[in-house]
Amino acid sequence: MRVLPALAMAGLLWPATGLAMPLPDCAGELVGRNVHVARVDPKGVLMLDGGQGALLEGIRLPGADGSAAPVADEALAALRALTKEALTLTSTSPKHDRYGRMRVQAFGTAWLQVELLKRGLARVSVMPDRQECSPDFYDAEAEARQARRGLWALPEFAVRNAAPFKAPAGSFQIVQGRIVNVATNDRRVFLDFSPDYRKGFSAIIAPEDRKAFRDSDLILEALVGREIRVRGIVENFNGRWEMSLSNPRQIEIIK
Repeated sequence: MRVLPALAMAGLLWPATGLAMPLPDCAGELVGRNVHVARVDPKGVLMLDGGQGALLEGIRLPGADGSAAPVADEALAALRALTKEALTLTSTSPKHDRYGRMRVQAFGTAWLQVELLKRGLARVSVMPDRQECSPDFYDAEAEARQARRGLWALPEFAVRNAAPFKAPAGSFQIVQGRIVNVATNDRRVFLDFSPDYRKGFSAIIAPEDRKAFRDSDLILEALVGREIRVRGIVENFNGRWEMSLSNPRQIEIIK
């Protein structure tokens, strides 16, 4: 983890203890120091003093969709404990969501996102327009998954096999398998995990999202024969399972 020189030179320390623990260079610009959280709402939104809402960018809490998911209460309790101290907040562009809430990285005596991931109380969730710190988040998630901490001890949150695939439609899933074909149809790119594309599982890149993949160092055609992991919302269309990809960081190459 490299240090942001400007922040380090400014003496930007983790505020609760004053320890010289510099912010990661992926964290973005400083948007708040010595920030206090008035409360954490049931979906994990930090409500700051003054009424501003803040979202922890890059992670997804169990029960974030409002469902009564296992370990959701434990995750919220941990987040509320972590936000009892003053926080340092950073952000990258775009800094706000459509509801005006800040999209932040949050630091107290710990980096909140990484701490929740290491405890197995969150999963990495890469948004279409943001991808900062995802390598750090994937490492933290992998540590918890290997140790079967928190949600990783529960079958509801297990990494799903792409072939055969089964999961509730409309749910957020992490899916792993080997790519057997990469094809383009009607300007959409299909990453097929099964030779039976009518009944198998495919990750799909819409025309409007293809530029993000062209601008990355990921060569989609080179994924054929590789085992990968993808994450996002899954849908079932007449027996065909699909997941839309809008950001190259939604793809992890396993081998």
